[in-house]
Amino acid sequence: MTIVQLEYFLAAAAYGSLTTAAEHCFVTSSALSMQITGLENDLGVILLDRSKKPIVLTEVGEEFIGQAKEAIAAFYKTKEQVNNIKGKLSGRLRIGVIPTISPYLMPGFITRFIKKCPDIKVRIYDMYTADLVEAIALDKIDIAILSGGQSEVKIKETDLFDDKLYVYVSPKNKLYGRKEVLIEDIEVEKLLILSEGNCLRNQTLELCMARKDIDPQFDFVRSSLESLMLTVDQISGTTVIPGMAIKSIPENKRDRIIPFGRVNAKRKITVAIAPTFVKEAMIKIVKETIIEVAKEDFVLSEFLIPV
Repeated sequence: MTIVQLEYFLAAAAYGSLTTAAEHCFVTSSALSMQITGLENDLGVILLDRSKKPIVLTEVGEEFIGQAKEAIAAFYKTKEQVNNIKGKLSGRLRIGVIPTISPYLMPGFITRFIKKCPDIKVRIYDMYTADLVEAIALDKIDIAILSGGQSEVKIKETDLFDDKLYVYVSPKNKLYGRKEVLIEDIEVEKLLILSEGNCLRNQTLELCMARKDIDPQFDFVRSSLESLMLTVDQISGTTVIPGMAIKSIPENKRDRIIPFGRVNAKRKITVAIAPTFVKEAMIKIVKETIIEVAKEDFVLSEFLIPV
């Protein structure tokens, strides 16, 4: 029984498909299947029911999967300790990021991270919060970067910084030109918001004291903040944007960004770590790099860095 066999088994169990699992493990389907078969032969049991679509765990597989995760975690913890002694960080890193953070954080993160860890292979996934939580549980990703407190399933998150929220208004809107906007000034029925699944949608509605079941005139399914802002530019509308997005907005449109008055409008940026990911040195570098980007790249945002 080898670590590779255990990792391939967990991947197949997580994705329910040998083909998909092989893609994420960067091997062929036949190579992955052969390793899992070898594991089953070594143990003398069948772990996966390949007759089902998607593939499911057998009863023995259900009992074994927890032990497999513990064995992998123990192996990488030992490997990390050896690498720390040698002063070397290597391997892979899978990061999941919500869409309202990814385009603003990850470019600066990647350029800094690869300088610190040139031997790490990084794969980045844009995912909604619910998908991130599921991916963490199924060992599909190692680290999730998200907006804290928005998951319906309780997960362990570490606070990194607070990102202020702002109102983005159309030049045709009556709020245009103000130095600040009060919550009661916003016409919620004309507020452009992202679709269900986006944390920023819930935060916007909570901030504006609106019902979560509001039926907006425009519902941007699987869209982006950029789409919302471009639409706001053309109509007499408003939307809410995070401070980290401001740097990507052209200078000639910065006058459309207005802070909230009489309320500390913000969202908390956090990280969550998969239980089986025990590379403490790499986790530390990821957190430090995120905070570096926050301090050096973002404008008009206030950051609360925990001790």
